[in-house]
Amino acid sequence: MTEAVLLVGGKGTRLRPLTVETPKPMLATAGVPFLHHVLARARDAGIDHVVLATSYRPEVFQRGIGDGRDLGLRVDYVTETEPLGTGGGIRNVLDLLQSGPDDPVVILNGDVLSGHDLRAQLDAHRSAGADVSLHLTVVEDPRAFGCVPTDESGRVTAFLEKTPEPVTDRVNAGCYIFNRRVIDAIPAGRKVSVERETFPGLLRDGALVVGHVEQAYWLDLGTPAAFVRGSCDLVLGRLHSPALPGPTGEWLVLPTARVATDAVLCGGTTVGAGAVVGAGATVEGSVLLDGAVVGEGAALRDSVVGRGAQIGDRTVLVGAVIGDRARVGADNELLAGARVWTDARLPPKALRFSSDEASA
Repeated sequence: MTEAVLLVGGKGTRLRPLTVETPKPMLATAGVPFLHHVLARARDAGIDHVVLATSYRPEVFQRGIGDGRDLGLRVDYVTETEPLGTGGGIRNVLDLLQSGPDDPVVILNGDVLSGHDLRAQLDAHRSAGADVSLHLTVVEDPRAFGCVPTDESGRVTAFLEKTPEPVTDRVNAGCYIFNRRVIDAIPAGRKVSVERETFPGLLRDGALVVGHVEQAYWLDLGTPAAFVRGSCDLVLGRLHSPALPGPTGEWLVLPTARVATDAVLCGGTTVGAGAVVGAGATVEGSVLLDGAVVGEGAALRDSVVGRGAQIGDRTVLVGAVIGDRARVGADNELLAGARVWTDARLPPKALRFSSDEASA
């Protein structure tokens, strides 16, 4: 048996209003909840048991994933009653793990879209006899990430959190493999950061912590722009996912959606179940969640429209986020990160500006 822990406890505040009712890992991404892509990748790497470490709205995960049988996995759940941090969240699921002390347990983050070869990382972990291995990726500007320098053998020498003068362009990509006895040693019942406490402590104690460097597709979906980009990249086929509910291409239209014959869809756009795109509308590189309605002649680019939200005729959205059930009237223009919150109502010709927070 190969097991994994999936950390999904965050509130997704940077993605609001999309996450007011739906946890970030359960947002529909290329037509299915984001976790379906993560779980499918784990299954294909030989993992058969996953424990979800939940906190915010745990019932949404249980409704959307259940026992995991439909995904070819066995899925269990543990819910934090108070924030425990990354390390504390991992330690909190210990009672549901069945691995032996020296067996590897994969730790995945529920907001990272990655194409790296998880099976290869597992093989490398075992071959090295490592206590912990980390997926490392190379980025152009590592200042916003945790930098992880290694020696010539691949052994990790330090963990440097978001330093203005990084010593390496290799950063922590958020996929770890722990031998289970390492999880046993994490203090129970309190907040623990693996980045600031567990990893440095392992290095001080002489544990073998190795970096698995792979420059596959990798994207943190923590912001609206990244969420839309990740969904579109999946639809366009820039990253393979066995969970994608249709062929790759310029668009993905789910069953029961209705798209006018003269509407234009492109750039990896997803049109969710029951959504409607009106005559003459253009939707480029955007995500329409289930039941969204786009009016005639509207123009959308790099935007996301929430469940049951309505976009009026001739309205323009560029880089906008429209919450569930919100209504934007005809002839509006929302640009540069504008957000309309869940259940808001914007009348016709109400907006002609750029903003990070638009509401009514």
